[in-house]
Amino acid sequence: MNRKELEPDSSPQAAFGARLRSLREARGWKQEDVAEHTGYSSTHISAVETGRKNPTLRFARQADRAFGIEETADTFEREWREIKHGSLLEGFPQYVGYEGRAVELRLYEIGIIPGLLQTPDYARVLAESAVRRGAIAQEQADERVSVLAERQAALVRAKPPMLFVTMDESCVRRPVGGPEVMDAQLERLIEVAEMPNTLLQIAPYEIGERRTFDLPVTLLTLPDRSVVCYAESQAQGHLDRESTSVLPMLTAYHQLQAESLSQSASVAMIRQLRKGTS
Repeated sequence: MNRKELEPDSSPQAAFGARLRSLREARGWKQEDVAEHTGYSSTHISAVETGRKNPTLRFARQADRAFGIEETADTFEREWREIKHGSLLEGFPQYVGYEGRAVELRLYEIGIIPGLLQTPDYARVLAESAVRRGAIAQEQADERVSVLAERQAALVRAKPPMLFVTMDESCVRRPVGGPEVMDAQLERLIEVAEMPNTLLQIAPYEIGERRTFDLPVTLLTLPDRSVVCYAESQAQGHLDRESTSVLPMLTAYHQLQAESLSQSASVAMIRQLRKGTS
């Protein structure tokens, strides 16, 4: 049988296929063996290895199970998300994989409404603004909005996660997209606050130096009760699972909640701001 030489540097899909072949050969498996473990045909395995067929999320997860790497940091699912969301911030596709499985989400944002709470119009204004500045291409802007919609849909499930949202006051006072867009966005926040699995709070300006975070941060509690921290700089995202560094972040989040307005007081502030956008 002719063996096709792979060029893993030619594309993310090629890198996925080359790694699949490498792990298979390290096990001493033939393509038929991988097919048996994943439920796909050997022809399909060959097509993925050689880059003739793009992997799917289901394929990536089946491959992770076959090779016993589901709980590692270097899964095929992570690679698949990087292929699908290649134009997104480095580190973010891996985070999205955890976000969809989390049982509790704790969000803190500065300056803009957290993505999971954004209306489509608000999200589109932010993406289009980045296009006008030359920061991203139109295709990337479209993908950002599309991915955000997928993330929001993933949270609407039979047993939705608990969602704790703490926003700096700047999030609700910063006008984005004009009065109509902003009014609809503030209305959305009020709707979110009324959900039974959500706690929404605003960290007011007057807490001053008692604000525990200087940058946005997200803390995810996974089904096994482990906690993952995700934070972004301008250039990349960073995912941290080390308990020695993550648990102090969880403590700081609780301290911030204690300093923030109650949910009823936060909603009252949002209602007052809506009067100014009408």
